[in-house]
Amino acid sequence: MSSFYIHIPFCKQACHYCDFHFSTSLKKKDEMIQALAREIVMRKNEVKDEVETIYFGGGTPSVLSATEINFLIDVVYKNYKVIEKPEITLEANPDDLYLEKIKEFASSKINRLSIGVQSFFEDDLKIMNRAHNANQAKTCLEEVTKYFDNISVDLIYGIPNMSNEKWIQNIDTALSFDIPHISSYALTVEPKTALFKLIEKGEISKPKDEVAENHFFILAQKLQEKGFIHYELSNFGKENFFSKNNTSYWSGKNYIGIGPSAHSYSGTYRSWNISNNSIYIKEILKGNIPNEIEELSLSDRYNEYIMTGLRTIWGVSLEKVKNDFGQQYYDYLVKNSEKLISNQLLQINKQTLTVTQKGKFLSDGIASELFFISE
Repeated sequence: MSSFYIHIPFCKQACHYCDFHFSTSLKKKDEMIQALAREIVMRKNEVKDEVETIYFGGGTPSVLSATEINFLIDVVYKNYKVIEKPEITLEANPDDLYLEKIKEFASSKINRLSIGVQSFFEDDLKIMNRAHNANQAKTCLEEVTKYFDNISVDLIYGIPNMSNEKWIQNIDTALSFDIPHISSYALTVEPKTALFKLIEKGEISKPKDEVAENHFFILAQKLQEKGFIHYELSNFGKENFFSKNNTSYWSGKNYIGIGPSAHSYSGTYRSWNISNNSIYIKEILKGNIPNEIEELSLSDRYNEYIMTGLRTIWGVSLEKVKNDFGQQYYDYLVKNSEKLISNQLLQINKQTLTVTQKGKFLSDGIASELFFISE
């Protein structure tokens, strides 16, 4: 099975923390949609099996109309074998989800919404420079839950001046809408973002790691008490509501990334498209895919498996490491896991390594200690 990621590189305004590729100008929107469609057709020979998920990310895909999204979905259906009931996700912002548009999306093939709420408090939204307000966040959830069952809400923790009580209120508000999936991330300060510059100027205080860690454990405890499964470091879902698209990434399945800055993975190589809208459109119209390709070494593939595996409840299979990467990698992993197990950051059960509750917030760092560094 394969997955499709389609990058819609447009936003109404730039969030202060975001370092993804996007433009706040919609002047090239129509040209971009045609270029995306053309790239979808150009790459059909790369996919040998059925497509099980289609994911519209960005940027802000919900700035497009349902007609425009449906056009791109139809191009996928016309050129690929798609399973009978694929998961088709649209990332959306609350200010785009007014009733008429919700109904249009609901009548399309889209069957899952991922809504970028981030916070239900005005001061947090202003710090992040989000395009919506708190009332719009609540109103859109009231409406979308009437038309969609499969909904995910994004929340950000570790925001400056966010107390534990305020964070708990955010979680409780999301839960009050009976949402079956929550994705939650710590506010991170990326270079070259507006947030980075505002912190340098002293206009916003720097997020504190200890606050973010505390918020993470509060979130995990509250959601697990409500029947959510913490199936990936940043993702919590009720039974049968895990993100199939993202799970395919973490389990090492092939995926095709369409659009500027989109990444693809085949198991033996990864590639990424140029992060420039004008050049992307120009090259696609010439019949070229403007991307870079990296062949993955055995060590690269092992390290990727360790990184993604330890973020999930499925962990890292020692048997798979031995079978797929060889005895040397197996011995290396077993030896380097010993200290992490003794420090109760990793645990082993039925020849599978997983992070402990204590180690979850540190899982990326734990994974890096198990990476195989070639001489």
